[in-house]
Amino acid sequence: MKITNNINGFIFRGYDIRGKYPEDLNEDVAYTIGKSYGTYIKKFNQTKCVIGHDNRYSNMELTKALVTGVLDTGIDVVYLDLVTTPMYYYTQIKLGIPAGVMVTASHNPKDENGFKFSFDERGNAKGEMIEEFRDFTLEGNYDEGLGTLSSYDIKDEYFELFKNSLDFGSRRLKVVLDPGNGTTTCILKELYEQFPIDIDIICGESDPTFPNHHPDPCVEKNLDLLKERVIDTKADLGLGFDGDGDRVGIVDEKGNYIATDKYMVIIIRDLFNKVENKKFLYDVKCSKIVEDEIRRLGGESICYRTGNSYTKAKVKEENLPFGGELSGHVYFRDKFPGFDSGLYAGLRLLELLSKTDKKTSELLDGITNYYSTEEIKVSSPDKIKFSVVEKVIEYCKEKNYNINTIDGVRATFPDGWALVRCSNTGPNITVRFEAVSKERLDEIQKEFMELIEKYNEE
Repeated sequence: MKITNNINGFIFRGYDIRGKYPEDLNEDVAYTIGKSYGTYIKKFNQTKCVIGHDNRYSNMELTKALVTGVLDTGIDVVYLDLVTTPMYYYTQIKLGIPAGVMVTASHNPKDENGFKFSFDERGNAKGEMIEEFRDFTLEGNYDEGLGTLSSYDIKDEYFELFKNSLDFGSRRLKVVLDPGNGTTTCILKELYEQFPIDIDIICGESDPTFPNHHPDPCVEKNLDLLKERVIDTKADLGLGFDGDGDRVGIVDEKGNYIATDKYMVIIIRDLFNKVENKKFLYDVKCSKIVEDEIRRLGGESICYRTGNSYTKAKVKEENLPFGGELSGHVYFRDKFPGFDSGLYAGLRLLELLSKTDKKTSELLDGITNYYSTEEIKVSSPDKIKFSVVEKVIEYCKEKNYNINTIDGVRATFPDGWALVRCSNTGPNITVRFEAVSKERLDEIQKEFMELIEKYNEE
């Protein structure tokens, strides 16, 4: 392995580093990023960092090179080996080491990989922090040194955290679990068997080729097998998890998908009278049902930009008891440390159900019925996608629409809304639409999809 200046600058994205293996990310690139990272965190008075990886096949090569690069700058490395991303977060908390790198591409395709990283107490790097690190990396001025390597096993402490922050009621539930052959397979069965629930696991073998379905539980089609199993076994609930374990997808007892914004309404209803701070966060992709419910309960809401690096940091900054985003990241800070864990989010819903005789579907009673699209990804090259969104913003201003530009543009109308924003994980523009009727939804969607198509071709 050696230092290379052949690095594609587009792998430095809004929340992390992601690219194809081995075209964008290979041994030399990982080693170079390790050298850069080890040098860079010294600016923040860091002397050690935590490094873990998910179950992708490319991780043995990339993680070894990354660790070697960091050590070669004189920074000490605490190596976790195979862990979920939430286990990596908790290790940082337990050891008091805010700097770290998690080698993962989360739910991205099997031929991709990436690095989530933090420099200091600010948490996961994002936005300008990543741009500055990219520029530093491409300059190629790295320190030399000899760091020490140690290992740490967080599993027992992680399990204890769950046991101490959950209190199940008398109702015993049956749940179907789908880890999607991802990294949660390494702990799922053992962890969930600690609680008074009956579990049934599908796609439970670790296999980073993801042979059964793509490991993104917040895309409904990826939950088809889970839906079938829930119905066939008459389970109370189905839970799916993404490739690195920080997100959850939910299926009710009827086999219906429960989007994360609906899950958030269920949790906010349960938490509202149990917490002092009655302010909650949701991202711009969430349905108006979240805002409606918080207002109905008498609380305050924050509509914030998408991206777990942003939403998690904002929930912490505002000292909120709970927040989340449509993509499946949710953050509990009432009796949990506030990082996103799909396994914990699933157990919180099971805990809630264990204390009521209601079915999962009945927890959604009273929610306003809006007509919404799923999150739609429109292909747009990284080189032009930002200019396309800027043109949509200018269009909205010319039309004098009511807009929120914290993340792309969310145009709100009396009877619906449209969201157009750049994806920070791939060459796409992300859109979503909602309205009070199917006819109005179609009108809004047609207007903005035609705009994007037009600007994509210019």
